[in-house]
Amino acid sequence: ANRGLASCHVCYKLAPTTVHQCPRCGSTMHLRKSDSIQRTLALLVTACLLHIPANLYPIMYTDQLGSTEASTIMGGVILLIELGSAPIAAVIFLFSVMVPSGKLMAMFYLVWTVKQHSPLDPRQRSIMYRVTEFIGKWSMVDVFVVYILVALVHLGGLLVIRPGIAALSFAGVVIITMIAAESFDSRLIWDNMEEKNSDN
Repeated sequence: ANRGLASCHVCYKLAPTTVHQCPRCGSTMHLRKSDSIQRTLALLVTACLLHIPANLYPIMYTDQLGSTEASTIMGGVILLIELGSAPIAAVIFLFSVMVPSGKLMAMFYLVWTVKQHSPLDPRQRSIMYRVTEFIGKWSMVDVFVVYILVALVHLGGLLVIRPGIAALSFAGVVIITMIAAESFDSRLIWDNMEEKNSDN
């Protein structure tokens, strides 16, 4: 930025900030993502609101011989442990509870450090951002399990599995946090360091 260069967000070619379209791929170029912090915060708050019904409401319903049983994410984890499938329960718990919650906390932390012009090591925060962006897609494991079960279970009406409202809420949490990570401009972390160095 100090040298008057902007990086294309698609192909990463460097070009002068006066150029508005990438010379290589033709996409729109800008020095920094506009309103990155505000947009990321709005998406994170939305994801937090969706996270509540995703954990409180049933993620699937099991209809068997006329009786319906609802299962929440944590209810499913506890049931798997009781059935002796602790490794599967651990995977579901890790990717359906810990990963989305951890990603939300990490993104809030990154936004807060950028907003506060934190002197914390920018390399560590950049690594945190890259890890958060990478693992986010894996938190869809629980939703995939539910919809695969819905597609596979056809036992002549004896057993029917239906997705619950929490499945949609949970998918919304994952998708919105992925968009939030994409909308966050990680270069703002390094801008803070450059500002600090210039002040010194």
